Amino acid sequence: MDTKTELIDPLLERVEAYSNTTIELLKLKSIDKTADVSATFISRLLLVIVLVLLVFTLNVAVALWLGEVLGKNYYGFLMVAAFYAVIAIVIYFTHPFIKSRINNSIIKQLLN
Repeated sequence: MDTKTELIDPLLERVEAYSNTTIELLKLKSIDKTADVSATFISRLLLVIVLVLLVFTLNVAVALWLGEVLGKNYYGFLMVAAFYAVIAIVIYFTHPFIKSRINNSIIKQLLN
C-alpha cells in the first residue's frame, strides 16, 4: 500500500505545481493584455482631446471668418452648425458599420 502512495505523491505534487504555474501564467497574460488595452485607450484618448481642442478652435475661426464674409457673425456660426448637422446625419446612418468596426478592433486587440 505504501508503494502506491509513494508513486502517487510525486505525481500529485507535479500536478499541483503545473496548475499553479498555469494559473500564474494566465494572471500574467491578463495583466499584460489589460496594460496593453489601457495604454492604447489612454494614448488615443489624449490624441482625441488634442484633436477636439484643435477642431473647436478651428471651428470658431471659420465661423468668425464666414460671419465676416456673409456680413453677420451669427451667419458664420449657423453655417458651421449646419455642416456639423450634415456630419451627424451621415454618422447616424453609418452607425452599424462604425459600431461593428470598433467591436472588431477591440476583439482583435484582446485576442492577439
